Amino acid sequence: QLQLVESGGGLVQPGGSLGLSCAASVRTFSSYAMGWFRQAPGKEREFVAAISRNGARVAYTDSVKGRFTVARDNAKNTGYLQMNSLNPEDTGVYYCAASLSRLDPPQRWVDYPYWGQGTQVTVSS
Repeated sequence: QLQLVESGGGLVQPGGSLGLSCAASVRTFSSYAMGWFRQAPGKEREFVAAISRNGARVAYTDSVKGRFTVARDNAKNTGYLQMNSLNPEDTGVYYCAASLSRLDPPQRWVDYPYWGQGTQVTVSS
């Protein structure tokens, strides 16, 4: 059973950077597309970024394009989300998720059956 564990969240000032990691419990991590989602208080969970199984295809929500970078290292069974130029609107609980999709990495949370526990990201001065 695939398990995902996020790390790297915390408190950062506006304009700062944070890097999140998502460690998978299985050696077949390369069989899964990976997505990142976030949920702010009182708001629905929203798509942030996703990467295909081999890393060749990526997708971002418009609000993070040019600021966030999604990546993965299948040899380490780990995915990453590098976040730069953070602003308060980026505050929320960030989740990594895995999907068996073989096509473009999904952008709907319902397409991801496996989820991490989430890590809090707070952008505040």
